[in-house]
Amino acid sequence: MRVRFEGIQKRYGDVLALSDLQLEAEPGELLVLVGPSGSGKSTALRVLAGLEEPTAGRVLIGDRDVTRLAPHRRNVAMVFQDYALYPHLTAGENLTFGLRVRREPRQAERVGKVAGQLDIAELLDRYPDQLSGGQRQRVALARAMIRQPAVYLMDEPLSNLDAQLRLSTRAEIVELQRRLGTTTVYVTHDQAEAMTMGDRVAVLAGGHLQQVAEPQEIYDAPANRFVAGFFGSPPMNLVAGGGVLGGQVGTVVGVRPEDLRLDPGGEVGATVSVTETLGSETVLAVRSDDGTRLTVRTGPRAPQRPDDRVSLSVDAARRHVFDADTGRRR
Repeated sequence: MRVRFEGIQKRYGDVLALSDLQLEAEPGELLVLVGPSGSGKSTALRVLAGLEEPTAGRVLIGDRDVTRLAPHRRNVAMVFQDYALYPHLTAGENLTFGLRVRREPRQAERVGKVAGQLDIAELLDRYPDQLSGGQRQRVALARAMIRQPAVYLMDEPLSNLDAQLRLSTRAEIVELQRRLGTTTVYVTHDQAEAMTMGDRVAVLAGGHLQQVAEPQEIYDAPANRFVAGFFGSPPMNLVAGGGVLGGQVGTVVGVRPEDLRLDPGGEVGATVSVTETLGSETVLAVRSDDGTRLTVRTGPRAPQRPDDRVSLSVDAARRHVFDADTGRRR
């Protein structure tokens, strides 16, 4: 089912949370909304769910204008950050609660099918406080799935999990979404989640849509300086006026750490300040001879140590040039 935000604006008093949001999720797509706190991503999801009413604009699910419809009439299912399970009900009762309220048929059959898909059949008799964070997450996903909605909405569903479980669960969500083929709008502040999960990624900041594209395009061709700096770990090197990275007055030049190469004949001389050994790679923090701080990503077991002298080459084809005033890509 296609989802469209058409000129959505949302104000809270004098605060503009969303400004003229024009965005579309294609049928069957996993669209990730990503941005820092206060960017408007969760507000957009709540407007789509019907939990917030927009100040202006329209929300469409398929060809139906749902802007003024109550949440239960939109045929969407939402997975919240805190899972929102009823603590006095078992996992199985949490799954069937909505089905019982709506008097839907084949409840036991549907519970069994979803529990099998998410490998939670043995958890159905337990209460939420008897489940781990990862198990509660699976139950929350199952509760959304059992409704068989037109659209899934997920609001930071992995933020309460530890790093290892977050990694495995995001892969499971992507696999599940592709198997079901249901349009999904997923909100996160984590750029790694956005890059690894989304068919496309919509980047928001300050209530404005910055860019929407496939993950690799977001990384390789950021639309502006904000997007360039938000994606990448370590983040992109950004130097006003170009400096040692080249460029002109009135520009900001960016080069990602992996596109600065250690090269004995390189044109940029620098001194190593800090080395970070991460196993599969080494990250060097260096200071160029003109005082510019730069980050270089290199291979594993790099021999460089603090105070070592190095020379760097800049991959000219991988430079990103932004207007210093507007921040837009040139």
